[in-house]
Amino acid sequence: MNYDVFNGDADGIISLVQLRLSDPREAQLVTGRKRDINLLDRVSAKTGDRVTVLDISLRSNQKDLKRILDEGAAVLYFDHHNAGEGVDHPQLETHINTAGEICTAVLVDNYLNGAHRAWAVAASYGDNFPAMAERLAHGHDLPLEALKNLGEMANYNGYGATEADLHFHPADLYREMAGFATPMEFLSEKPGVIGKLNQGYADDFKMAEGSKTLTTDSSGEIRVLPDAAASRRISGMFGNQLAQENPDRAHAILTEQEGGFLVSIRAPISTRSGADTLALQFETGGGRAAAAGINHLQTCDIDRFVEAFRKAF
Repeated sequence: MNYDVFNGDADGIISLVQLRLSDPREAQLVTGRKRDINLLDRVSAKTGDRVTVLDISLRSNQKDLKRILDEGAAVLYFDHHNAGEGVDHPQLETHINTAGEICTAVLVDNYLNGAHRAWAVAASYGDNFPAMAERLAHGHDLPLEALKNLGEMANYNGYGATEADLHFHPADLYREMAGFATPMEFLSEKPGVIGKLNQGYADDFKMAEGSKTLTTDSSGEIRVLPDAAASRRISGMFGNQLAQENPDRAHAILTEQEGGFLVSIRAPISTRSGADTLALQFETGGGRAAAAGINHLQTCDIDRFVEAFRKAF
């Protein structure tokens, strides 16, 4: 049996689109919202099974990865998040790069020798790496604005506290995209998908622009969004937008939830470092150097977070 395990954001979805264009196979899809990263605990693989893992932290899934390997399955793993101490096993092939400016879809693009470059460009835009997207696109005649919009909307769709917050379940969004040789073909054939996401994004972003500022100083800015589905959907993309507008400053978006906050952290684009180190100081934190998050920051820890944010940046 085959398992395709992937993050429910643009990077995870589009990474799988690329792989399955080059290596078609029937597989059980294992995914969820963007922050739902402990996905290998849903996989019960055995000898002879093949597991492909895309854009989820090896550090967060290490225990279940070892279990799957010990059961005899073969695992192909692509990722750019903090990998912890890693795993060494003859049945495991890894393509992991935690550099500040890299995404999983680019690792897959390298693995496939650029076979589906336009998809990798869209994913790079979606993961907030516009400069990398433009470098990848150099020498190719690609509609960059359309690819940027696609990547950003696919990324926006992955945010939410529950799958009910999302416009499309990530597995369904993958199925909509899968099989199209280029994102341009997808956009031409399925205009309703991107249209629905564009409208949702516009409505949610208008709400976020009116959010309150918790603190702003030389280290960066911390904004607070209310407890609402729109806030949970837009928090990451709102942080990306603020980061692009102020590339020398760090940003954190705190979304109110029962007993605390959901946190999105963006390191300054000029350095793309420190976000994961900050997030990992808190129990439910994780991510990568350029962008990270905390799934639940308790209200009593808000002052500690502000202090840690200032020290980090």
